[in-house]
Amino acid sequence: MFNYYTKFKLFFFFYFALIISLIILYDSLIANISSKSIVFQINVNSLQPLKPPLANRPLFSTKEEPSNEVYLKEEEDHAHLVPPYNLSQEERISWFKKNLAYFEILKSTNISRKFNDRVNEYFTSHYCSVQFFMTWISPTKSFGKREFFTLESLFKAHPKGCLIILSHTLDSPSGTMIFKPIVELGYNILVVTPDLYFLFENTPSKSWFIDLKNGKKDPGKIPLAQNLSNLIRLAILYKYGGVYLDTDFIILKDISRLRNSIGAQSVDRNGNWTRLNNALLIFDKSHPLVYKFMEEFALNFDGNRWGYNGPYLVSRVVEKVKDYNLSVLPPRAFYPMNWNRIKGFFNAKNDSRWIEAKVLELNEKTYGIHLWNRQSKSMKIEQGSIIHRLISTHCVVCSDI
Repeated sequence: MFNYYTKFKLFFFFYFALIISLIILYDSLIANISSKSIVFQINVNSLQPLKPPLANRPLFSTKEEPSNEVYLKEEEDHAHLVPPYNLSQEERISWFKKNLAYFEILKSTNISRKFNDRVNEYFTSHYCSVQFFMTWISPTKSFGKREFFTLESLFKAHPKGCLIILSHTLDSPSGTMIFKPIVELGYNILVVTPDLYFLFENTPSKSWFIDLKNGKKDPGKIPLAQNLSNLIRLAILYKYGGVYLDTDFIILKDISRLRNSIGAQSVDRNGNWTRLNNALLIFDKSHPLVYKFMEEFALNFDGNRWGYNGPYLVSRVVEKVKDYNLSVLPPRAFYPMNWNRIKGFFNAKNDSRWIEAKVLELNEKTYGIHLWNRQSKSMKIEQGSIIHRLISTHCVVCSDI
């Protein structure tokens, strides 16, 4: 009897241990398969409701990170886009011809020539409440948290909007990893290498572009990337229509009802605008005023004066033409704080009552805030500041704020 029960207990023990081992092995296999099977699926109908993000999720994934050689090449190529200081016009044109090979965005490649097909296929296969466009000509690594927050706020206000980012650097595996946290939540982003030949075809921009590539146009001492961005945003709106915005915005409200609109940066005592800005533009496809903007760019391009081919350009043209369908929005719409006072929005040391009142006012009256990255990029977003509070309530990933 004793041997029988002893054997029974031993058999039961080993049988139980075997079952536990099999369960552990099964869980291990499932976890291993899951970690290697990442599927990107964009389903507009699944956006409501969105799953809350994990609080400890890193902002940018480190898996499949490209080698440092990729980043170094981008940075080296980008360094060649800025001409040496104090060159004469002739010397600068000569420098440009010599370094033309480094200007990847100016080249026509197999990837860039697919631009229009990729964009049309994207719009055909997705429902888009709004068509948004951005440009990014800088290296991949320059796209940081500040720019990522712009995307978060855009999709917070427009969960069914579609964003196309025109960039030859972000249209890459490294760019895919940057946007992965947003794409995994179901939001619609397409990063595509632009085809400047297609974008400028049948527009006044074409002649300027050809002259530039043939060394007949002085690129100026301002980085050419900045002026190319000024022109590309006009061409993309003329070809497709929609909303262009810079990557240094916090979007607070749905802007889908705005049509053919531009924001005033400043007004006089009577409320008449004194300067417009091109950091956010809303225009229908083939709008004649956008054509006029490109015409002004091509005829009077000056690459030596900051803002001349951007904010000052749209101001000059709109001041001359009075009969186009255009809404000029007051500064509070997109530029509630001027560039020389933006520091106050990043500072948490201001009176808490003023911060509270300002946040309420902005959420009520402002569509979006231009952060003037040229002035604010080195400013820390202090916890409790206006910017910190707005980002915290207008994010979708909500990580590393």
